[in-house]
Amino acid sequence: MSQGEDRGQAKQRLFLGIDLGTSHTAVMSSRGKKFLLKSVVGYPKDVIGLKLLGRPYVVGDEAFDMRSYLDLRYPLQDGVLSEISERDVEVARHLLTHLVRTAEPEEGEDICAVIGVPARASAANKALLLKMAQEVVHTAMVVSEPFMVAYGLEKLVNAIVVDIGAGTTDICALKGTVPGPEDQVTLTKAGNYVDERLQNAILERHPELQMNLNVACAVKERFSFVGPAPEASVYEFRAAGKPVQRDVTDAVRIACEALMPDILESIETLLQSFQPECQAVALRNIIVAGGGSRIRGIAGYVQEKLRPYGVAEVTCVKDPTFDGCRGALRLAEELPPQYWRQLGDVTGS
Repeated sequence: MSQGEDRGQAKQRLFLGIDLGTSHTAVMSSRGKKFLLKSVVGYPKDVIGLKLLGRPYVVGDEAFDMRSYLDLRYPLQDGVLSEISERDVEVARHLLTHLVRTAEPEEGEDICAVIGVPARASAANKALLLKMAQEVVHTAMVVSEPFMVAYGLEKLVNAIVVDIGAGTTDICALKGTVPGPEDQVTLTKAGNYVDERLQNAILERHPELQMNLNVACAVKERFSFVGPAPEASVYEFRAAGKPVQRDVTDAVRIACEALMPDILESIETLLQSFQPECQAVALRNIIVAGGGSRIRGIAGYVQEKLRPYGVAEVTCVKDPTFDGCRGALRLAEELPPQYWRQLGDVTGS
């Protein structure tokens, strides 16, 4: 095939990088479109809801905003597809279909998608995702989410990526090859776990407050920190329907720091898997990604805790919302789809 034919074929393809998350999904396309939406599908609770909605279901932030009269379904649990029932599969199918439609493919285009999944997602779960992806795209590959981040940042040798999402925390050692299972760790303590811990910690101190996980998440997103408190965490809650202010600084610290022991233990284990002469380099090349990278003080906290291993350098990504799908898109564009099978599980041509 000539160079001109290669360019012609490339013009007929739409590449997508998809960071499929428990809470939110981020997408970037080769035509420059990018968007973020909640990983949720809403269905009318009854005939009144159907009248208000005017359609069978709605996806993303719009569904969440209408939650008073919708049954909300989150198709991803702990970062992987729920597969308890056929209804779970249908919900995931509706989400994937909406994602591809929102990317605005042109008629006749081949859609090629690289989709991020937790580092240690099961073979069965990857197969289920690819089966559904095959219904809406021509070619799809699933790769681990921390590897997507590393590829986008060109941190593929002697580095460790810690990707803290809502459902999972994924940690990956990059050694210049495609990471194997022994190079990756998936923890189920992540953002949602912090929300639960925070809700419990606040209610333990202030049982009069009206609390749910949505309120706890809002507190976390505003004040999250580890180590010394950068400021007092004073938030306006509701008690008996009335607004009240409470200082929840200690509760925020306790909830956020609950993530850290398992993360640190996993980093230490993966660090020791590098060749001895490479360990000092990897220690100075630790990247924190995902929504958890917004936790204030986390880079310094990890550096200090790793001091027994030497001088650590920990950085947080600049764009935790889109760095994952940006890496997936870069991978899709730089590596022709016929080579994708060398990197991950693939469906399609």
